[in-house]
Order: sequence, then structure tokens, then C-alpha cells
Amino acid sequence: MTAIKHALQRDIFTPNDERLLSIVNVCKAGKKKRNCFLCATVTTERPVQVNVVKVKKSDKGDFYKRQTAWALRDLAVVDAKDAVKENPEFDLHFDKVYKWVASSTVEKNTFISCIWKLNQRYLRKKIDFINVSSQLLEESVPSGENQSVAGGDEEAVDEYQELNAREEQDIEIMMEGCEYAISNAEAFAEKLSRELQVLDGANIQSIMASEKQVNILMKLLDEALKEVDQIELKLSSYEEMLQSVKEQMDQISESNHLIHLSNTNNVKLLSEIEFLVNHMDLAKGHIKALQEGDLTSSRGIEACTNAADALLQCMNVALRPGHDMLHAVKQQQQRFSDLREQFARRLASHLNSVFVQQGHDQSSTLAQHSVELTLPNHHPFHRDLLRYAKLMEWLKNTDYGKYEGLTKNYMDYLSRLYEREIKDFFEVAKVKMTGTTREGKKFGLHGSSGKLTGSTSSLNKLSVQSSGNRRSQSSSLLDMGNMSASDLDVADRTKFDKIFEQVLSELEPLCLAEQDFISKFFKLQQHQSISGTMNEVEEADGAALSRSYTPGVPQTISSEKDMIRQMMTKIFRCIEPELNNLIALGDKIDSFNSLYMLVKMSHHVWTAQNVDPASFLSTTLGNVLVTVKRNFDKCISNQMKQMDEVKISKKSKVGILPFVAEFEEFAALAESIFKNAERRGDLDKAYIKLIRAVFVSVEKVANESQKTPRDVVMMENFHHIFATLSRLKISCLEAEKKEAKQKYTEHLQSYVICSLGQPLEKLNHFFEGVEARVAQGIREEEVSYQLAFNKQELRKVIKEYPGKEVKKGLDNLYKKVDKHLCEEENLLQVVWHSMQDEFIRQYKHFEGLIARCYPGSGITMEFTIQDILDYCSSIAQSH
Repeated sequence: MTAIKHALQRDIFTPNDERLLSIVNVCKAGKKKRNCFLCATVTTERPVQVNVVKVKKSDKGDFYKRQTAWALRDLAVVDAKDAVKENPEFDLHFDKVYKWVASSTVEKNTFISCIWKLNQRYLRKKIDFINVSSQLLEESVPSGENQSVAGGDEEAVDEYQELNAREEQDIEIMMEGCEYAISNAEAFAEKLSRELQVLDGANIQSIMASEKQVNILMKLLDEALKEVDQIELKLSSYEEMLQSVKEQMDQISESNHLIHLSNTNNVKLLSEIEFLVNHMDLAKGHIKALQEGDLTSSRGIEACTNAADALLQCMNVALRPGHDMLHAVKQQQQRFSDLREQFARRLASHLNSVFVQQGHDQSSTLAQHSVELTLPNHHPFHRDLLRYAKLMEWLKNTDYGKYEGLTKNYMDYLSRLYEREIKDFFEVAKVKMTGTTREGKKFGLHGSSGKLTGSTSSLNKLSVQSSGNRRSQSSSLLDMGNMSASDLDVADRTKFDKIFEQVLSELEPLCLAEQDFISKFFKLQQHQSISGTMNEVEEADGAALSRSYTPGVPQTISSEKDMIRQMMTKIFRCIEPELNNLIALGDKIDSFNSLYMLVKMSHHVWTAQNVDPASFLSTTLGNVLVTVKRNFDKCISNQMKQMDEVKISKKSKVGILPFVAEFEEFAALAESIFKNAERRGDLDKAYIKLIRAVFVSVEKVANESQKTPRDVVMMENFHHIFATLSRLKISCLEAEKKEAKQKYTEHLQSYVICSLGQPLEKLNHFFEGVEARVAQGIREEEVSYQLAFNKQELRKVIKEYPGKEVKKGLDNLYKKVDKHLCEEENLLQVVWHSMQDEFIRQYKHFEGLIARCYPGSGITMEFTIQDILDYCSSIAQSH
């Protein structure tokens, strides 16, 4: 164990300026046996520190390493487990309980005794030694506590004094002389003990042999004792002096602690005061600006804005715990509240005055716009008010009640102003549309507009009247067919279109500018992503916008969007009714105006929805678009109704029906209006409805016609429809165009066949009888033997139709066809050419029958095909 102590002292503790006083070989209780050493050490430098160090052997070699160290002052309890019986187990209570098992009871007791001595010497601390033999502790105190501790320390110092080089050399020589010094350490130690006793005895004998030397030694001892007594007296006096110094130092230490505590408190107090002063002190300039600042000049507004922001920062400072209980803080907060209330009242009063003044200033400019179709520009007013935008934001965050009051006042003043401007604007638009003044409207529309209001109703009473000649008859039909356009020509419709576009173009920037201003001035979020399409307008009923918000409560982003819509709805509440009145007037002037309005309104709705689908402008124009679409549908329905109610005269020929001519006019007008329009689908649906109604009505009139043959009515009108669709090239009506051509061709052929039965009536009946006999089974060459159809009868019938008679019959037929057909469609030559071809076909058919049924008879017609061509050409040229 001595060698191990020496090695540990040299390798571990000497480099750390520590002395090893006691060592015990231990292992942890209850675990796998793994030995280590607990060492009691003290430092060589003052103040002395006493430690308990755990040392264990390294896994990589035979050297030892320092694993854990505990300060002895942290030791609370030493538990030896049993004070009577020998037990190698013991516990040390540091931050937790460490249970150890020593290699022997002697080592454990020696280690515990050393701990007790060190505690008494350096710590004077109450460490509980339980289950420790009192005899073990008494052995350490033979003659007083102080002496024992000192003696123990000296013994410990002597016992553990480091060997010098010569001593190490002598021990090595001694160990070399004893071969078993390493293998049998106990025998070696016993031998050394015996030799030491022999040497001690020899020394004593040598000393006793010399009495003189003993006396001198005794004398020296007496003198040494006297010196010791003197030193003890000095030490006692020094100890008394040091005790007073210790008390004074304790008082000084306590005083220093109090001073340090006072300084710490002063620093904290200064920090709190600086925090309050820095964050809750409002500059005098800001206070003056809030109380007396000029709210009319830009510099004054900027000063008030900065002051208001500084006040808001002071009021919103996050106070630390306890600040709100300070009287000065309460006073400052009350002062800030008073300043805020005072400035909020002053700002609200000033802005209300600005709103009122704007109404007066803007009213003075209305007169110059009353003649022009333009709306007054509010940009200067918006520009002036936007200087107060930051102050409005401050007011919104600090006093929402006054902010809400300003909002309501702004809506009230501006709604009255905009109502006057917009109503006057629409009055100008109506005057330009109708050519009437506001006073003249009290008695209804006059002048050109008075005629236009009756155009639609007069179409319900259209009838075809007879006249003395074809030209006057045709012109009257054309006049009646175009009656809806007679009172309002293309120039008038173009004028209406421009006026309506001007109205929408003036309203759109006005609403967008006002909405943008409201968003910036009142600090409201206006944009959001809402999906919506224009097609929804077709299904909507145009319900009015009725959103609301809770008064006195700051708004979220969603409710702020609703607030913008609500403000715009109240400010521009007259736009939608005025637009509806204007649309009704336009529809009253000319029902075809609904086409212009549908295209223009659709375009503006599409533009507004691209900017903001949920904006007031988009919603309002969408509602008005529903009305326009209804008027358009009504226009289509009225035309279909007029077709059902049309009546024809029994005394005059029909010609081109009025609704057919009106459909042509409608289609031509619609194609020019809807070119590249967004709502082409609405027009295509209307086309389908109208053309089907036209087909049905043409057939109905043809069936009811008494003067004009049914085939002529069908042929002429379907030819006109086919020509119209071919010219306009309407893609959605391709199927109807083919159907019109088919009907026209069928009825042309039918009319030609029916008409040609008349000129050679007897000859026709004769050959019909021949064909009947052949159909009954009589051979063609035997027909001439039939009494009624012999050659003599054939010659007799042929003689009744010489060339002169045939020409006369064809001339009568031409006159009759000319009488049936109308002049404006110009189908006479087409029909006459078809009749010529059909007559030649019949002539060839008769000749074929003669050749087959009367072969070799030499019977021929008294006119030839060339004669027929000459007759037809001569008749056509003569007429």
C-alpha cells in the first residue's frame, strides 16, 4: 500500500500541488467488483482545500487516473455501518449517498479517522459520524483537541513526507540485499522493524553512556520548553488580536455586502426610471402640436402626424410588473389619455368641416358640367384629404368611435353630393338621347322620340294591304317591314351607343377612384380573391348589396372589405336606379337599343371583374347587366309575339312577310354590334329562337293565304331568308340556312309543276288517259286501237294547240305568275326559266309517248322545242 501511495502522490497529486494523507482500497457495494482508491488530500497552497478523490486504474495500461473529486465541505454524513463489529462497508453522503466496501476494516478505520482529523483541523464543520467507534475518534485526541489535531497533522506531514534522492537510493540498496523484498513484503517489513529496534537500542545506550551529554540535552530541553511557553504566549496574544480583527473584518464584509446591495438596487432603480423616462416622456413640441398644431397646412399636418405617432408609442409601451401602480405613471397615462381625446376631437371636427366644405365647393362646379356629358373630377379633393390618411389610421387605432363617426359623416355628405352630380349627369344623357328638356318630359316624349315610342306597338298591327300596282304594293310592304327602323336610322342608333358608352366610361373611373380613395384614406383592405364569372349574371336576380359591420369594433380584413362595399353602396346609392331608368328610356326609344346596351354593359362588367370581382362597381354593373339581359330577352320575345299576331289581307298578295324583313334587319344590326363581343352566346341563342319562330310563322301565313298561292309565299320568303343568312354568314344558323334553301327549292318546283298543267290542258288530259291505259296492261303500240285514243282523236287534240294558241297560253301563264310574285324578291325570271324547262320536259315526254304508242303514224306537235324557246323569250322581253 505504501508503494501505491508513493506512486499516486508522484503521478497524480504532486502535479496538482496536493498532498496525499490517507488512502483506502474500495469497490462499490452490490455491484461487480471493480476496485478503486479513495484518497484524502490537502492542497499545498493557502487557503488549504481538502478533497476526497476517487482514483482508478486505467483500462489501457498500468497507470492510475483521477476520476472524481468531492470537496470535504460538501460531505454531510460518514456512516461506518457498525461501531462494534468489524465491517468493511461504509457510506459517504455528498450530493447523494455513495456506498463503498473497503478491502479491509483497518484501512476503512484509518481513512475515517483521517477524515475526522481533517474536518477538525480545517473545516470546523459539523459532519455527522454515525456508527463509528468512539474509541477510534478518542485515539485521535490524546491531550486536548487542538494538540491532537496539530499533532495529527504533524504526524500526517511526517508520515507522508516525500523521500529525497539519497533515501530512495538507500532503500533500493536495502531491497537489493533482500531478494524477497518484493515477493514477501511483510517479511521484509518485519526485518526492517527488527533492525530499526536494534538501531534505536544502540542509540539509547550510546546516549545513556554519556551523562554529560544527557545533562546538556536536558538543559537544552528546558530552554526549549521556555521558548515554547513564550511562543505560546505570543501566539495567544496574536490570536486575541486576530480575533478582534476577524470580528472587524466580518463587520466590514457585512457592510460591504449592504453597500453592494444598495448599489445594485440603485442601478436597478435608475434603469427603471430611465425606461419610464425614455418611453413615457412626450416632447413639448409634440404636446404643442397635438394641442395647437395647424391642420390646414402640410407642415402642420406632418407635425401633428409625428406627434400622434409619438403619443401612440408612449401609450402602447409595455410596462413592466409594478409600473402601473406608480402614481407618476398613472398621472402620465391620464395625461396621455387627455391629449389623445383632445386631439381626436380636434381632428374629427376639422375633417367634418373639410367634408362639408367639399360639398359646397363641388356644388359650385356642377353648373359647368350640366351641359356637358361629363362628371366632376374629385381628384383635388381626394389629394387634399389623403394628407390626413396617417392621422385617420391613428384615429382608427386609438378612438374607433370617432373614426366610425367620421366614416358615417363622410358617407352622408358625399352621398348627397354624388347624388346631385349623378342625377344631373343622367339628365344630360337623357336630353341628348331624346332631344327633350327636363320640363318637356313632364308631358311625355315629343318630337322624334314621340314617334319612336310607338314603333314597337305599331308592329303588332302590321297587315299586308293591296294597292293599284305592283311597285306601290312592294314599296308598302318594305316600309311596313322596316317600320322599326323608319323613325330611328343608323345615325340615331350610333348616337345612342356613343352616349351610353360615354355614361359608362364616366361612371367607371369615378367609382374606382372613390373606392381607391376610401381604401387609402380610411385604411381599409379592399382586395380579395373571389371567383366569379359573368355567366352568373344570367342566373342572378340582381339582389341589392346589404352588408353591415358591428359599430365601435375594429374591423378584420374580411369585415373591412364589407365596410368598403357598404360605404360605396351608400355613397353611390343612386347609380343603379339611374342606370336602370336610362336603360328603360333607351328600350322605350327603340327596343333594338338593348343590343347596344348588352354589348357595352357586358364589356364593362368583364373589365370591372378583372380588376376586383367583389367591388361595388362590379356588383352594381352586374345587377344592371341582369336588367339589360332581361330587356334583350324581352325584345326577342316581342318579335316572336309579333310574328304570331301578324295578319295578312285577303285581297292583296303577300310577298315578303314583315317579320322576315325585320329578322333581316335585326340580324344585320346584331352582327355589326356583337362583332368580337364577350356575350356572343346570348345572341346565338336569340338567333335560334327567332329563326325557328320565323319558319313556323311563314308556314302559318302561307297556309292562311287566299290571294297568293301557298307555294309562292313559302318560296319567296324562304328564298329571302336563305339570301339573308348567306350574306351575313352566321355560323350558328348554318343548319337553318340549308333548311331554308331546301324549302325554297321544294316549293319552287311544286309551284312550277302546278302552274304548267294549265296551258295544254286537253293535250295533258289525253296523254294522262294514254298512260292510264298502259298502266292497266295494254301494250303501248295497241293504245291507238282504243276508240277514245286513236290517231284521229290525237290529231284532233293536237290541232287545238297550234303555235299561236301555245304562245297565248304561255303569255297568260306569265301574267299569272307575275301577278303572284312580289317585285322586291325579283324571282319572276327564275320561276319563268324553271317553267320553260318544265314545259320542254313535258313536250319531250309527249313526243316520246306519240313515238311509242303511235309508231309510223307521222303525227307530230304543231310547234317545236325551238318554238317554245322563242315564245318564252318573246313573252319575257315583252313584259
